Amino acid sequence: MKVRASHILVQHQYEAEDILRALQAGKSFEDMAKKFSKCPSATQGGDLGYFKRGRMDEDFEDHVFALQVGQTSSKPVRTKFGYHLIKRTA
Repeated sequence: MKVRASHILVQHQYEAEDILRALQAGKSFEDMAKKFSKCPSATQGGDLGYFKRGRMDEDFEDHVFALQVGQTSSKPVRTKFGYHLIKRTA
């Protein structure tokens, strides 16, 4: 099974929590990714495209595959790359 997801990657948990609060207040995920994400995908609003298990960090994948389409993670997800906010888009 393949999923499509976007993410916002930052280095510190407090940054991710601040962004999460802004998202919960109605800010656009794509706009926040373009403004704050440290990943090259930021220029595409955080879009990572379609992928299947085994392509991403295991903790990241576990969260992506647990989300429903259109759902955003309810807390930052920590990986070796930093802290992610994840939105499953398909």
